[in-house]
Amino acid sequence: MAFEGFQLSRIDVGEATLRVRYGGSGPPLLLLHGYPETHMMWGKIAGDLARDFTVVAPDLRGYGESSKPKTTDDHEPYSKRAMGRDAVALMAGLGFETFNLAGHDRGGRVAYRLALDRPEVVRKLSVLDIIPTADVWRLADRRFALAYWHWSFLAQAHPFPEHFIAADPVNFAFRIAQGARYFDPHAYADYVKALGDPAVVHAMCEDYRAGARYDVAADEADRGVRKIAAPVQVLWGSRGAVGAWYDPLAIWRDWADDVTGQAIDAGHFIPEERPAETLAALRAFFL
Repeated sequence: MAFEGFQLSRIDVGEATLRVRYGGSGPPLLLLHGYPETHMMWGKIAGDLARDFTVVAPDLRGYGESSKPKTTDDHEPYSKRAMGRDAVALMAGLGFETFNLAGHDRGGRVAYRLALDRPEVVRKLSVLDIIPTADVWRLADRRFALAYWHWSFLAQAHPFPEHFIAADPVNFAFRIAQGARYFDPHAYADYVKALGDPAVVHAMCEDYRAGARYDVAADEADRGVRKIAAPVQVLWGSRGAVGAWYDPLAIWRDWADDVTGQAIDAGHFIPEERPAETLAALRAFFL
């Protein structure tokens, strides 16, 4: 059973209140989910990871049942820097001043931004199926425009995307996902429930608005100035866009000196499509 033996809590981290599952014992490992999901995306591997680690899996601010901070014109409350502050406060509140960190999709963007902003707290970093946000926009081309059009659509000014998504938010989100057949039924139900909340849809749009503006500016400010200090593992789906469009290891080596990684026979939703392979890769890296 997913998250068997884990505790489910609502934890106030100062700027937000996060829904969090945590359990296991050993070195702390924080798992951050992506769009359009919740922490439930880690359910197929969290229990096995908990044999070796104290596993902490929150809903990012704005997602799932975590709170939705008020938005601002610069979108900073939904920047990856802000979400990173939540992560540090969460782990400190659980007694962990340093921790291992893995993030998929949007969670991966939070994870690498946190590793850049707070190098003293991140022991090791694993990013799943992403390249840095500024590089995504720098390298955007016809393939990106056609396949990842939601990046531009969700980043449009409020209330334009929210208005159209409201007509059928689940179909919108999982037409993009194209991987719902891999989802655990309990996890999928959690995603669907969240998407029924207009506040979640608005927060997701704010996440992408921040990505196209605030997060790009933060990356460009760091480019060539500072690098991720922690060892970095890069995992990507061999049947997904990241592996087809980019050289992930080469790109990440511009952002960190200690970079290793591999493709996994999957599309984008690696932990849900190939849980055994993902588990093995994460254990080998973090142990």
